[in-house]
Amino acid sequence: MKSAIFVKAGQVAIKDIEKPRIEADDDVIIRVVRSCVCGSDLWAYRGLSPKEEGSHNSGHEIIGIVEETGSAINTVIPGDFVIAPFTHGCGHCAACLAGFEGGCQSHDRASNFSSGYQAEYVRYTHADWSLIKIPGKPSDYSQGMLASFLSLADVMPTGYHAARVANVTKGDTVAVVGDGAVGLCAVIAAKMRGAKRIIVMSRHKDRQDLALEFGATDIVAERGEEGIKKVLELTNGAGVDAALECVGTELSTETAIAIARPGAVVGRVGVPHGDAINFNQYFMNNIIFAGGPASVTTYVKGGLLDAVLKGEINPGKVFTKSYDLDAISAAYEDMDERKTIKSMIKMED
Repeated sequence: MKSAIFVKAGQVAIKDIEKPRIEADDDVIIRVVRSCVCGSDLWAYRGLSPKEEGSHNSGHEIIGIVEETGSAINTVIPGDFVIAPFTHGCGHCAACLAGFEGGCQSHDRASNFSSGYQAEYVRYTHADWSLIKIPGKPSDYSQGMLASFLSLADVMPTGYHAARVANVTKGDTVAVVGDGAVGLCAVIAAKMRGAKRIIVMSRHKDRQDLALEFGATDIVAERGEEGIKKVLELTNGAGVDAALECVGTELSTETAIAIARPGAVVGRVGVPHGDAINFNQYFMNNIIFAGGPASVTTYVKGGLLDAVLKGEINPGKVFTKSYDLDAISAAYEDMDERKTIKSMIKMED
């Protein structure tokens, strides 16, 4: 089968590898219908985080068809159309029961997260609770709906996680730091949770336009100190009730903290990279800091899938260009150069 591999910084390619097999009783083999490139995949591609040359790609978001199940699988059968969350929680440990399966206490990190999923087939570990069935089959849905289902494997629940851990509630003023797919989905989430004002920090018109379509009320194009000043001006110097940090850099994190009012929550879901943040200077403001891997299964089963099926939200619009698997290099290049917001990989129609 075909699978994407990381050749070296700035270069990915397709390689023929052996099709995965059931290795544990709670495994499922999935034939991939759609995959994609995540913003976090770009860090190694840009040479900003270490990755072994020749290793499988870090892609981790798919929808697909169940091909085979292990003996411990009771929730899906071959032929089922599923969303495969990038988190693989057990559903019964204390962390999962609290709705934080990104920290599942029954699985080690190596098996609790997806990786190498820019491929025609994948082995999905710990599948019994975590996989989510979609009614019907792929041919029952439009391309736009398939894109929204794919967003539910990561970016939409991750954006929702930022809003949840930041405790966004009705009437809040919220700022979203980051205009990538996660940040744009965080706009959807903030609106779903009742925010009255949603300020998006974005310098790119295509992303600004989509943020406004999703429910943003204000756009701040400035960065750094100028961006902080603008947000504070928009809030009459008070700061926001919740800041959703969706990038993971030192600058984005410092910005989120600086625009939050005393006692506000910073919901951080950007994968951390770069230097550590000095929290000492923010002590006097009682800023609450929360976040981590999203609770994908919890959120999708808890209402996000239903909202997509009812047409209440359309997060699949973050996929602005599609590619065949053989064009994986272009999919990475275009995201890296901001020619597309998020690249979708089509395995089959």
